[in-house]
Amino acid sequence: MVVTNEKTVSEAINYRRSVRVFKEESIDDEKVKNCIHLATLAATSSNMQLWEFYHVVSPDVLQKLTKASFNQNAAKTAQQMVVVVARKDLWKKRAQANIDFLKSQYGDKPASEYSKREKFALNYYQKIVPSIYFDFWGILGMIKFMAFQLIGMFRPIYRQARQSDIRIVAHKSAGLAAQNFMISMAAINYDTCPMEGFDSLLVKKALDLPSSSEINMIIACGRRDDNGIYGERFRVPFEEVYFKK
Repeated sequence: MVVTNEKTVSEAINYRRSVRVFKEESIDDEKVKNCIHLATLAATSSNMQLWEFYHVVSPDVLQKLTKASFNQNAAKTAQQMVVVVARKDLWKKRAQANIDFLKSQYGDKPASEYSKREKFALNYYQKIVPSIYFDFWGILGMIKFMAFQLIGMFRPIYRQARQSDIRIVAHKSAGLAAQNFMISMAAINYDTCPMEGFDSLLVKKALDLPSSSEINMIIACGRRDDNGIYGERFRVPFEEVYFKK
């Protein structure tokens, strides 16, 4: 599952651009799949991995996603697409997966023999994660949020406890994975374009996704056409965004 990079990390980052027009040239499914595998190695909050990746190669589904993406050029000319989906609703399943993994690492021994560190790690997924992620129509989340603000008057505390906060956490992790994917693609001379302009309901229908899922972004994939990049890269001056304290 290892992609042989033709570019260094720095070279891939500098090479990557949002390509709006792709060549009518196929790209290798397995190479793209390998880049998705590298995406799953991204940092993720509490190792919850609240994401899914839909690798779209079917012409029929590509056409549906193009329509859902308002027929923008990147979608119309994409050879493949990858849809990054945030799955906050899978938190119980992902927490249990972490618990099972930890227990497999601790060896075949009774819980009474767990070290302090091992107990803390299990306690994190068995008690702390549920206390943050569990909610009921947003009501419990608001109560936790207000309680945490009160406690925060006396000591540092995690304050993001509302449903909207947890959604942001899931999408941040999905975004980190998406960037891993795009840099991995750039490293092997494949191009991408992350798209946020789409009808999310149509995307879910095209991929048969549950209503509880959330589309993080659609990434068009291919090889850049000569006219695929619309201009020179623009970034605000580094001094405007860099602050050393």
